[in-house]
Amino acid sequence: MNSREELRRKGNEIRERLQHGAYPARERPRATASIPGLRNFTGESIFGAVWSRPGLDIRYRMLATLSVLTTLQRLSQFQTYVHSALSLGLNPEEIQEVPIHCSLYAGFPSAVNSLEVVHEAFRERGVEPPQTEIPELSLEEMEARGRELRDQLFGPEGQGGYNSALMDLAPDLRTLTYQYGFGEIFFRPGLDLKSRVVCATAALAATRADGQLRNFLRAGPRVGLSQQEMVEVLIQTGGYAGYPAALNAISIAAEVYS
Repeated sequence: MNSREELRRKGNEIRERLQHGAYPARERPRATASIPGLRNFTGESIFGAVWSRPGLDIRYRMLATLSVLTTLQRLSQFQTYVHSALSLGLNPEEIQEVPIHCSLYAGFPSAVNSLEVVHEAFRERGVEPPQTEIPELSLEEMEARGRELRDQLFGPEGQGGYNSALMDLAPDLRTLTYQYGFGEIFFRPGLDLKSRVVCATAALAATRADGQLRNFLRAGPRVGLSQQEMVEVLIQTGGYAGYPAALNAISIAAEVYS
């Protein structure tokens, strides 16, 4: 069992690897810097006890963290972690895609706010924002590949978190999710399918969208993520969305994987 000193050591190693806080979101010192014991708390309980856990690549841990922060619009912290993601080696296109992907679960205004933060961080680091060309398809093509991907992720039994009777009340909304969600955003370059499932899982855990979370927990193993990796994604969210949200998500995982 780790001691507090060991957790603190591991946490400091992770902080160093991420260069966390080397590019502060504000020029003035953060108020939390002067609060006794708080740096040790975060160093031990978040960086030492969670980020240092085996079972999930640190790149996925970063994607999960960015997903929670953009979904919940914790923009100051999001900016700090964008810098840490660059220091870790995530490429600009990956980072830029996280808010776009999570807009499916938090709404498009969240993407606009977060992308402004992303591009500010890019300017501070001298990084050129990616200008990837997106092929334009017809609505019919988007819907067809969206339906196919949804079935690949969830299986024909999946309902995306909604029962069929409810969706019958709003068939146009369901079609939009096929076209622009599964058929457009999931196919954008920058993040592969496994990474997008990680982002979706973290965002849905943070918002406690339990029905949709169940489907993405099933989707993980379908795209090559193990059950343990999916559980680690949920654990990663605890320090950023709150432990009640993470514990709720893990209880759902226990049902799905039983």
